[in-house]
Amino acid sequence: MAAKEKISNNILIKNRRASFDYEFLETFTAGIVLTGTEIKSIRLGKAGLTDTYCIVQNGEVWVKNMYVAEYFYGTYNNHSARRERKLLLNKKEIRKLDTAHKNSGFTIVPTKLFIDANGHAKLVIVIAKGKKEYDKRQTLKERDDKRDMDRAFMK
Repeated sequence: MAAKEKISNNILIKNRRASFDYEFLETFTAGIVLTGTEIKSIRLGKAGLTDTYCIVQNGEVWVKNMYVAEYFYGTYNNHSARRERKLLLNKKEIRKLDTAHKNSGFTIVPTKLFIDANGHAKLVIVIAKGKKEYDKRQTLKERDDKRDMDRAFMK
């Protein structure tokens, strides 16, 4: 078996709350700078994006408060569970994110964490605008209507 065949691509960690709290405007896929024990934990599916956000500092994009569980077999080399991690993007994308980050009302939110075909961890981030309370109610109503239509269609 080749090494590419051994890699499982079924790891997909989502931030489900983000689509409820934010309106997505533009999407980017970024690589993440990780240590050895972090990628092993992510491949086991032991990560979370709850309350995670991104910032732009000195021309670099950082993800903050992303939870990656400590690797069980890690020794003194184990990582901190909620450390800041650098994201890998090109300069054009970083400029767009920086402009959006500086504008009031916009934020950079991670929505998905996955392992690509080459075995690298990737993070999908979006430029988002916060929803108001009535927008959230509208989202709930649309979801309920869609569920009702699917039920009626299945009968």
